[in-house]
Amino acid sequence: MTLLSESPSVPAESFRGDAGPGPLAEVVGAGLEVPLVTGRAVRYVNLDYAASAPALRAVADQVTELLPLYSSVHRGAGYASAVCTSAYEAARATVASFIGARRDDVVIFTRNTTDALNLLASAVPGPVVHLDIEHHANLLPWRARGARVAGARVTGTGARAVEARETWRDTLRAVSDELARTPAALLSVTGASNVTGECLPLDELAGLAHAVGARIAVDGAQLVPHRRVDLAASGVDYLAFSGHKIYAPFGAGVLVGRGDWLDAAPPYLAGGGAVRQVGLDDTDWAAAPARHEGGTPNVVGAVALAAACRFIDSLPGGAVEAHERSLTDRLVSGLAAIDGVRPLRLWPGSADQERIGVVSFTVDGWPAQHVAQYLSAEHGIGVRDGRFCAHPLLARLTTPSAVPDGAAVRASLGLGSRAADVDRLIAALAALRAQGPSWAYADAADGFAPRPDPRVLPGWLAGGPSGQPSPCAG
Repeated sequence: MTLLSESPSVPAESFRGDAGPGPLAEVVGAGLEVPLVTGRAVRYVNLDYAASAPALRAVADQVTELLPLYSSVHRGAGYASAVCTSAYEAARATVASFIGARRDDVVIFTRNTTDALNLLASAVPGPVVHLDIEHHANLLPWRARGARVAGARVTGTGARAVEARETWRDTLRAVSDELARTPAALLSVTGASNVTGECLPLDELAGLAHAVGARIAVDGAQLVPHRRVDLAASGVDYLAFSGHKIYAPFGAGVLVGRGDWLDAAPPYLAGGGAVRQVGLDDTDWAAAPARHEGGTPNVVGAVALAAACRFIDSLPGGAVEAHERSLTDRLVSGLAAIDGVRPLRLWPGSADQERIGVVSFTVDGWPAQHVAQYLSAEHGIGVRDGRFCAHPLLARLTTPSAVPDGAAVRASLGLGSRAADVDRLIAALAALRAQGPSWAYADAADGFAPRPDPRVLPGWLAGGPSGQPSPCAG
C-alpha cells in the first residue's frame, strides 16, 4: 500500500522531520484503512475525538467479557442477573472514585451529557447563570426552564447568560458581578470549550458561586476525557459527562453530584425501578439515583464507562496531559505556518490558559464543509465541520464577511492520536492552499460531496458486495 506521505499530491517537505509521540493507548480501529476517491486505501486518521472517541481496547475487552453474562439488573435471582447487578453498582462506585466524588454524592447513569444536564435542569430550584460560550447541551435545558440570551428579558424561573470577555480573568469578574447582581441557584459552565479547547478554572468559579450561596454544575463532556477532575477538591457540586467521549461508546453518560435537589425533584423517567411502592392512586418514589433511572438500565454502557475510567486512572500521572500538549503544540504551530488558515480562540492573548487537544479553524477561500470533504475524500482524514452545537459561540468567533455560514473545521486529539496524524493534516491543508483539490466536488447545496465518489460501503452494511452507493454521496 502506498502511504499518503508518498503521494505526489502531498509535498514531503510539509511533514516534520521528528517522529514525535505515538499513541498513548490502544483504541479499536487504530489500524483501519479507508478508501480514497483516487482508488487507493490509506490508514484512517481520526481527528474527530471531540465528537465521539473510539473505544479503548480495554473497554471493548471488558464488554466482550460481560456479554455472555448479560442479564437485567436488580431483583433478579439468577446468577447472570446477580453478576450484572454487581457490575452495574460497582461501575457507579468506580465513576464516583474516578472524579473524586464526595461520600454523599449521587451517581446517576444517563444516556449522555445532554441527558444528564436536562435531568439536572428538572431539579434546580431557582434561576441559573451560564456563559454564552456553552455547547447547546448547557444552553437549551436552561432555556426550556425559561431562559434568555444576553440582553433579553428573563422569563419564568429564568437563566442568565454572561457574555465572555476579552480575557478569562475579565470573564470571571463578569460572572462574579452577575452572581452578585441577582440571586441564582446555580452557575452552570463548561469545563473545556468544545470549539477552542480552552479550559475554565473550575475551583475559582466554584468559589464565586458558593460565595453568594449558589451551586456550580460543570459540563465535563470535553474536559473529563483529557484532564483529571476532583469534585471534592474543586468544590464542583455537579458534573455531567458522556461515555462516548471518554472511549466508552456504548450509550451511557453520567450525572454526579449532591443528592438533595435530586431527591426532591420529580422522577426524570417515571417507571419501574424508580419506585418503592405503587398503588392505583399514589406512588412512593425511590430516592436518587434509582429515582431517576426508571426502566431497565444500560448495564453494558455503565460497565464500559467504568472500564474507561479505570484505564485512564491507571496511566502515569501527567501522561495524558504531556501526550496531548505535545500533539496540540505540533498542530497549532503547523496550522500557523500555513497562510490563510485561521485558528479560533476565545482568549488568544492568554498564554497561561490551559487547553485540551481541540483546535478549530477556518481556511480562507474554502467553506468548512468543503475542507472536511476534501480531507476525507483525498487524504483519509476525519475532522468535524460546522458550528459544533455551539452556534452563539461560532457567531462570536467568525465574521460574516469572511465566513458567511459561521462554520469552521475542528481537529481534535485523544489517547490514540499520534504525531503522524497531525503531520498528515498539516500537509493536506498546505496542499489545499497551494494547489486546491485534485478531485471535483459538488456545490454547497449537495454538501460539497466528491463527484464522482467511487468509495463504497462495507459489504456487511450495504447488504451485498462492492458496488453499493458511496457513504458520502449525500
